[in-house]
Amino acid sequence: MVEHNWLLYIAAFACAFAITLVTTPFAKWLSVKCGAIDYPKDRGVHKKPMPRMGGVAIVLGFTITVLMVNYFDKSMDSRQFAGFLVGALLIAGLGVVDDMKNLPAKLKFCVQILAALIVIFSGTRIQVVLWPVTAYLQKFSIPITLVWIVGVTNAVNLIDGLDGLAAGVTSIAAMSLMVLCIMTGSTTAVGLTAALAGACLGFLPRNFNPAEIFMGDTGSTFLGFVLAVTSILGVFKGYALLALIVSVLCVGLPVFDTICAMLRRMAKNQPIMQADRGHLHHKLIDHGFSQRQAVLIMYTISLLLGLLAIFISFKDSGTIVVMALTVIVLCFIIYYFNAHIRNKQDHDDK
Repeated sequence: MVEHNWLLYIAAFACAFAITLVTTPFAKWLSVKCGAIDYPKDRGVHKKPMPRMGGVAIVLGFTITVLMVNYFDKSMDSRQFAGFLVGALLIAGLGVVDDMKNLPAKLKFCVQILAALIVIFSGTRIQVVLWPVTAYLQKFSIPITLVWIVGVTNAVNLIDGLDGLAAGVTSIAAMSLMVLCIMTGSTTAVGLTAALAGACLGFLPRNFNPAEIFMGDTGSTFLGFVLAVTSILGVFKGYALLALIVSVLCVGLPVFDTICAMLRRMAKNQPIMQADRGHLHHKLIDHGFSQRQAVLIMYTISLLLGLLAIFISFKDSGTIVVMALTVIVLCFIIYYFNAHIRNKQDHDDK
């Protein structure tokens, strides 16, 4: 039976929350000083220039906190921890430069791969593909881990289109993962997810609509990267093949939205990395929802997916059926309201 240090988990959450909350004004000042300003775009929803390097506060809050967690909790392999931290800081550094200079997508993709490889070769890999153990399946451990880390990193980045959306969805995903990590007994992963949730919620007061600052690529890619790696450290360790389903559900909203975006762009013969206005949050806005309403709808979807992942881990078929039906009903409700608003708009146009 694993003994959890609940005081450390609470301290990790509170510390990350406080540091991020306090350093967000500094990140705002730094954004203006460095020229990291997001100007209104055709596919955007904001109407005035906004500082967009708020992710610096998230990075500071999370990094300082996890160093504290690692000092008090020695259960994580030092090589793995170092690889995780180096990879995360490389992603954060890439985001800072991108927020100031708008780097090419291919360059960012290459650096993301490098960061993922640093994590992989430090010993953090998805082991689910090693069961049943065969020499053939073992070859896929590295590529699957690479796809997972880079994929989730970009998935969170792509949903960062409304005030408070990425921070809120990531905090929900982090808390869902935290519960699963408690169940698997991965104490370090619990501390990491607690710190991640705290950092996200510490940023929300100045990022929720109407936002004072955006997290930018500095924050969104960093959050995606940390989510991806902590899921490997905590969830994939404990649930064998079921871990894949559970982890995908925890980060389900950004992952599913990204898959839809890639399929949509492929169908239109567009580059899959090309930004557009076809994401779910854009659709909700276009169908008449306010920014706050759209964000709260997506929070609800994320929460239900996270709960479904947790209940699946209990392997209780009745609970799984109830949660699956709840998600389906929610989707029908959202569809109904979208159709109702669309019909009303069509009637008003006439």
